[in-house]
Amino acid sequence: MTLKQALESAVGRLEADAVGSPRMNAEVLLMFTLACDRAYLFAHPERELTTQELARYEEVLAERARGVPAQYITGHQEFWGLDLVVGPSVLIPRPETEHVIETVLTLVRSGSPPIAGVQERNPHTGNQSGLGRDLRIVDVGTGSGCIALAVATELPGAEIWATDISAAALETARANAARLQLSGRVCFRQGDLLAGIAPPETRFDFVISNPPYVGENEADKVQREVRKFEPPEAVFAGPQGLDLIARLIPQALRVLEPGGWLVMEIGYTQEQPVRALLKGWPEVCVVPDLQGIPRVVAAKTRS
Repeated sequence: MTLKQALESAVGRLEADAVGSPRMNAEVLLMFTLACDRAYLFAHPERELTTQELARYEEVLAERARGVPAQYITGHQEFWGLDLVVGPSVLIPRPETEHVIETVLTLVRSGSPPIAGVQERNPHTGNQSGLGRDLRIVDVGTGSGCIALAVATELPGAEIWATDISAAALETARANAARLQLSGRVCFRQGDLLAGIAPPETRFDFVISNPPYVGENEADKVQREVRKFEPPEAVFAGPQGLDLIARLIPQALRVLEPGGWLVMEIGYTQEQPVRALLKGWPEVCVVPDLQGIPRVVAAKTRS
């Protein structure tokens, strides 16, 4: 069977199994099988696949057809221009979480959150060696390490910490730090949220997080891939999805410096409940994503 024939057959199969973006998935899995890039697929449509290659392609297609995310099959996901290793112990990084990075960078540079509709997306300006100097930042629930490592690349002068309750997740995060040559830039700690990080010895200018925020009563609305294969403790947080956020807010207040910022990703229905939880914080704003959906909340402590 030729490469082109195998690809067309895979697209039809994934369509029949109701897999979203079937052509993209078929291409990604074929590139993984052949250890090639997309340009190779288009340049060699008549290339004959070996028996072993066809068997391997069939194997990964079967996994994707039953709902296993392509990222868990290939073991990789791109985030903020970084190639990250991912597996079933960590949430797959998503593009909308990049708004957390954007918000932090804007706060560092200007002291104010992004203005709706004008924030610059994914600026990648980490070559400014002094940027973030003397800042201390902690990423809570780091998972794959995507937020902490993206911030480390953009703010080379900052001290970065990252916590997670899962030892397996921290193993993945540390592996990503090593692959990206950032092991010396991020201090990883195992613990429940900010447990084990106690002021006054340890205080931060930023507490940042993409916490679990899906309500258990919304499980039927979550994609099959997420519901069945991603770690539930990284997705769900109580009936309304607010349990972890409600616990994190007072802990963040305890460790933040005066005038420090809590920056969190939130669910699309959570703006008002989260604002209520932040009552008493002197400055709270919500940054929308590119679709205008409330995506990131930034709250400042008293100076």
